[in-house]
Amino acid sequence: MSEKDLSALFLDTLKDIYYAEKQILKALPRMAKAAASDQLRAAFDKHHDETEGQIERLEQIFDLMGKPARGKKCDAIEGILDEGKEIMEEYADTPALDPGLVSAAQAVEHYEIARYGTLKAWADKLSMKDAVKLIDQTLAEEKKTDEALTKLAISAINAEAA
Repeated sequence: MSEKDLSALFLDTLKDIYYAEKQILKALPRMAKAAASDQLRAAFDKHHDETEGQIERLEQIFDLMGKPARGKKCDAIEGILDEGKEIMEEYADTPALDPGLVSAAQAVEHYEIARYGTLKAWADKLSMKDAVKLIDQTLAEEKKTDEALTKLAISAINAEAA
C-alpha cells in the first residue's frame, strides 16, 4: 500500500466516522433527556441502540483490514454536535426545542449518510465485499432514521411548536 492511495484514504475516513459515532453515542442520551416529546425521546433512544451496533460494525471492518479500531478527531461532527448543544441551551423550555433537536439530529444523520455512502463506494472499488455489506447495513439504518425524524417533525413536532 502506497502512503496516499485509496486504501489509506478509506482507513483515514473509517477512523473519522468511528470517532464521530463514539461522539454521537455520548450525545444521544443528552438529546433524549432534553426532548419534550415522548416520541422524539424514543427515537433518540432507539438510535442510541443502533449506534452501538454501528460502532461494532466499524470495529469489524477495522478487523477485516487488520488494523486497530481507533478514531481520528473529526472536526465536522464536533461542530455539528456543538450546534446541537447550542440549540438545547438557547431553546430550553420553549416550544421550538424539539424542532431544533430534530434539525440537529438530521444534520448528524446527513453527515453520516454522506460518509457511509463514500465509504461504501470506496470499499466496493477496493474489492472489500464484506466491508461493503457492513457499511450498507449502517447506511440503510441512517437513512431510515433520517426518514423517521422527518415524518415525526412533519406529523407532530413542528405543528406543536408553531
